[in-house]
Amino acid sequence: MKNLKIKSFVGITLMSTLVLAACGSNDAGSKTGKDSNTTQELNLIETAEIPTMDSVLNTDTVGSTVMNNVLEGLYRLNLKNEPELAMASEDPTISEDGLTYTFKIKEDANWSNGEPVTANDFVFAWRRLVDPESASQYSYMMSGVIENAEEISAGDMAPEELGVQAIDEKTLEVQLAAEVPYFKDLLSLSMFLPQNEAYVTEKGSQYASNSDNLLYNGPFVLTDWDGTGLSWSYKKNDTYWDASTVELEQINVDVVKETSTAINLYDAGSVDTIKLSGEYVQTKEGDPDLKSEPTSSVFYFKYNQERDGKPTPLANENIRKAISMAFDKEAYAKTVLQNGSLPANGLVPAGLAKNPETDQDFREENGDLLSYDIKAAQEYMKKGLAELGEDSLKLELLSDDSENAKKSSEYMQGQLMQNLPGLEISIRSVPFNVRIDVNQRQDYDIQMAGWGADYADPINFLELFESTNSNNKASIAIPEYDALIESIGSTHINDPEQRWADMIEAEKILLDQAAIGPIYQRYNAILEKPYVKNIGTHLVGPEYSYKWASVENH
Repeated sequence: MKNLKIKSFVGITLMSTLVLAACGSNDAGSKTGKDSNTTQELNLIETAEIPTMDSVLNTDTVGSTVMNNVLEGLYRLNLKNEPELAMASEDPTISEDGLTYTFKIKEDANWSNGEPVTANDFVFAWRRLVDPESASQYSYMMSGVIENAEEISAGDMAPEELGVQAIDEKTLEVQLAAEVPYFKDLLSLSMFLPQNEAYVTEKGSQYASNSDNLLYNGPFVLTDWDGTGLSWSYKKNDTYWDASTVELEQINVDVVKETSTAINLYDAGSVDTIKLSGEYVQTKEGDPDLKSEPTSSVFYFKYNQERDGKPTPLANENIRKAISMAFDKEAYAKTVLQNGSLPANGLVPAGLAKNPETDQDFREENGDLLSYDIKAAQEYMKKGLAELGEDSLKLELLSDDSENAKKSSEYMQGQLMQNLPGLEISIRSVPFNVRIDVNQRQDYDIQMAGWGADYADPINFLELFESTNSNNKASIAIPEYDALIESIGSTHINDPEQRWADMIEAEKILLDQAAIGPIYQRYNAILEKPYVKNIGTHLVGPEYSYKWASVENH
């Protein structure tokens, strides 16, 4: 959720955002083992604050990454990006019809307060996710997957009717709504994590408000997080069932908003790995610490078609097409991002999934659907303005407040106003967690949003814009698109070739109406010290795993 993997990416920042605050006091030598070969400690930089540590409410990449390292579901992704057994002691038994999964929970799996992790911890958390009172944006991830999840989310059934039950303390039974070929891949994601019912109930509104009001069952425990701050730490969780595998004793994390500050910290030895962007990549060209990491994150203009209950000018298809085609995305990737990111002319990223019959990549097969074309953009703008009965239009571009987000917004503002006469764009820069709230309330015109894959299937991107999807938050409603999304998840779930054809067609419909405006597929330019070993980097789901990471003696 890969937010930005807000992956949603809805839940994803527009490049790294950074602050020096809490970084200056770090003693690089004693913390990372540069002067001591025995200290297993890392200093890292994150892209934004943690919006929430309640796994039921999480929507973004930062939260997903933190939860991945302090909590654990039935499976977790390993260094090969394959799901491996975690809270589950063995692979499930599956009924002949493929609909009933029975999991055994590890006998030695415990929470950080010493209580055992039980089957009921999964039942409780999953029911919370689909309960309408939770208002979870990720409840749709169980719709059409777990029996009755869709009906419960719609308010038509009680949460207790979800197709999941604790047979005994260590036996979890899951009833699927239909066969789901990627079900196992879902079980390492944040929305499928367990929660201790007694603890959550006892804490009430204070649950997950800071690191002291949480329980942990993962490789690390979270410390020094006050619920809103720009720094936090991970400490090794001695109660973790596989604690002997975890080498790091502590990880210190700071949110830093200027890339120049991050580079200074890296060069001074105060942090061990950072992301680069823009002109800063060029300054490190040839540095042996520099490497490029592909991601599944695609960024796009999200057009809000309804605000305060009324249609916006962006409900006009021609206006959306004009904006989507009026900026040079290749120049943007090369001159603003400069980190290896690629222009995107579709929603589904390259390298995510292949045709089950021909083995052709989805992006290659569906081609470029919404490309840069000034002449066509200007014609669409003229048509749109005429249909609105206007000769000019003022719109606001919502942006994160990081250095690179501001540069991106200014680039887009210049391109759109230069190439579309009659269009005026203003910029509203806000902190990441504020943008999440603004998105939730649909109090915006245009925002640069992003999505990173939770699992390697095109439907994970396409379902975002179904009219009833809780991540839509733009009032996109295309009946024929909705029908295809429904068939992909039900009628054709066991027909891989037809399902693939439906997904190809769905993306074409979405982009033909310019429901969104694709911009780029992100690559990360990374500086990482050579003594840092085995940080798990994931193309889908949470961005990083530190379970196997270590500092090499040197």
